[in-house]
Amino acid sequence: MPLYEYRCPVCGEFELLLSMGAAGREADCPVCGTAARRLLSAPGLSRAGTPEARLIERTEATASEPGVVASPPAGPRRPARHSTNPLHRRLPRP
Repeated sequence: MPLYEYRCPVCGEFELLLSMGAAGREADCPVCGTAARRLLSAPGLSRAGTPEARLIERTEATASEPGVVASPPAGPRRPARHSTNPLHRRLPRP
């Protein structure tokens, strides 16, 4: 159900959760009962649940909660790959 925003001239802004099409131009303020006009606002679009959103959430979580590794992964170790290109020998070494 969509969330609609209204502005009461006495109390200020408030939100109402109404079914689609049930929201009128005016609604009664839940605090004082005065007629409040509906505001036009940007829709709250969400990508929650999509693979992209889950990837972004996991990436952001690793910044503050990094995964702890107890040991290196099991399996055969691969030897370091070295270039056989003779031009790479001229590159500066760290």
